[in-house]
Amino acid sequence: MEDHQTTTSSSEAAVIQHRAFTRVGLLGNPSDVYYGRTISFSVGNFWATVRLQPSDDLFIQPHPTHDLVVFRSLDHLVNRLDSEGYYGGVRLLMAICKVFFDYCKENAIELEARNFTLSYDTNIPRQTGLSGSSAIVCAALSCLLDFHKVRHLIKVEVRPGLVLNAEKQLGIVAGLQDRVAQVYGGLVDMEFAKEHMDTLGHGIYTPMDVSLLPPLHLIYAENPSDSGKVHSTVRQRWLSGDEFIISSMTEVANIALEGRTALLEKDYTKLASLMNRNFDLRRSMFGDDALGALNIEMVEVARRVGAASKFTGSGGAVVVFCPDGPSQVKLLEDECQKAGFKLEPIEVIRSLLNEVDLQTLSK
Repeated sequence: MEDHQTTTSSSEAAVIQHRAFTRVGLLGNPSDVYYGRTISFSVGNFWATVRLQPSDDLFIQPHPTHDLVVFRSLDHLVNRLDSEGYYGGVRLLMAICKVFFDYCKENAIELEARNFTLSYDTNIPRQTGLSGSSAIVCAALSCLLDFHKVRHLIKVEVRPGLVLNAEKQLGIVAGLQDRVAQVYGGLVDMEFAKEHMDTLGHGIYTPMDVSLLPPLHLIYAENPSDSGKVHSTVRQRWLSGDEFIISSMTEVANIALEGRTALLEKDYTKLASLMNRNFDLRRSMFGDDALGALNIEMVEVARRVGAASKFTGSGGAVVVFCPDGPSQVKLLEDECQKAGFKLEPIEVIRSLLNEVDLQTLSK
């Protein structure tokens, strides 16, 4: 399954369509927002699709399900808000249009005065920490790059920051890691050292061969109700110079560095140990109340059968490695079924970068 850019001729003009996939933070998260280091990869199990069609007016098309504004009753409206929240994808599409326009203006990139209609669809489960919002933004950015024929003018390294800036416009708290994985595709080693961020405005992103990964699984809850307050007070403590938080976050970043070596050597015993240590460090920093009981139980379900497990992001879903193979996966299936969790084998997506993208990369 690829990025799936489609251009089809119609009586009007060409339609552009792009997909962006969910991602798994394998090691090092959440140190990406603390000048750390992570390893992440894109996942083909779930994706968002954005479609751009030339039109007379600029139209951001509401999704019939996710941007519902017509209800059967007040009861229906309230139930809908309780399960889905207040926001669909329209605001995300608007935000990336603004950020894209502003970036082009600031960098003297001329845009032809043409209008379009943007629409989207997604099968990414909500509130599972699988970066559903950024997938919509990322796919929309790809459509805008192609529609305005400026893909060659906006460097690949810059694009994750544009996606993140669009989300920040809406008050979404996040880091660059997810957006890097979604822009690049494949398996990516990411360094977010302060000197890189200050001088370049982005990290150093190094693609790795996806064949280095062992078989991995995803656990998530279909109806997450206890996601915790994941960001907690950790950031404030880090900014205030809390020695425990600073040293723990440094260790989390080092886990990604050790993980790179483990993957290159296919030392999966070491990988399992690093995955578990990554979660244990997060738990010690954030505390159980912040992480949420449901999220912790997803990790514990895997550990009860001897598998390695950690959050894919900030909670809501868990990445699992079963070092003992299919028999251990079967045990995990049974445990997940008892606990009411979904378990899926992860389909890893290869690099999404095309020839034009690769030519923009810093040498």
